Amino acid sequence: MRINNSTLLISSFLLLLLYTASCVPNKRIIYMQERDASESPLKYASEMMPYDVEEYKLQYNDIVDISIRTSSKELNELFSLFDSDNVRGNMMMQGAISGGDAFFMTGFNLDERGMVELPLLGEVQLSGLTLQEAKLLIEGRLTEFVNREDMFVRVRLGGIRYSALGEFRRPGKHNILQNRVTIYEAIAYAGDLTEVAKRDDLVLVRQYPGGTRMYRIDLNNKNILTSEYFFIQPNDMLYAEPMKIRELGTGVNFVQTFSLAVTTLSAVLLVLNIIN
Repeated sequence: MRINNSTLLISSFLLLLLYTASCVPNKRIIYMQERDASESPLKYASEMMPYDVEEYKLQYNDIVDISIRTSSKELNELFSLFDSDNVRGNMMMQGAISGGDAFFMTGFNLDERGMVELPLLGEVQLSGLTLQEAKLLIEGRLTEFVNREDMFVRVRLGGIRYSALGEFRRPGKHNILQNRVTIYEAIAYAGDLTEVAKRDDLVLVRQYPGGTRMYRIDLNNKNILTSEYFFIQPNDMLYAEPMKIRELGTGVNFVQTFSLAVTTLSAVLLVLNIIN
């Protein structure tokens, strides 16, 4: 095969262009890299950024964890049959083994009317209420049977359920057993984003009692710390779109890019040789 200098020059330029355009450098990915001892890891310290937390209001399909204790032995025996604290001990092991959700079996699910059915109290409307408002409502219904000072009521969310789709290392449906979860905690729980995920254009789909709304979030912007999107809500969906690198089909590391470059270069040289 005869290859002239111009062919080599063009091929080298194409190889260099492909390498620089398609690789994601390790410097942008690796944590805790070696640095000079005198170099401080603190780039800067911002001012205190207060949270802009909108108190969550219960809605259809939420699962709430309700525990009730009273001074009445008879009432305690009745509520203990449905008490998630007593039932969950047996369910947790089964849920961990089967991959299920213990709260789904032990909690109270809001139906399409936003109602839950509690022993003795019957149906209680909880949709549109905060957790504190739901607690006060249940306490008010219990005063028909026992004095308020002789009761203890606790209402919690049965974890934060959300979906992670697209360029996550562990996409799927997840449930974090906390009352509040930041968007970065949710991303970490899903295995973090891949190298080719658009971190400056994350899609957040959020459900409201009146419908669904879609937002696009810039995770690279520190102002997210003070925004209403810093904490995710139950039933949120996170979708990470791929960068152009994935759309073009080029590699994200040197080995992938080099293999692609060699294949492309061989094809170019073969075509040029046929033309010559």
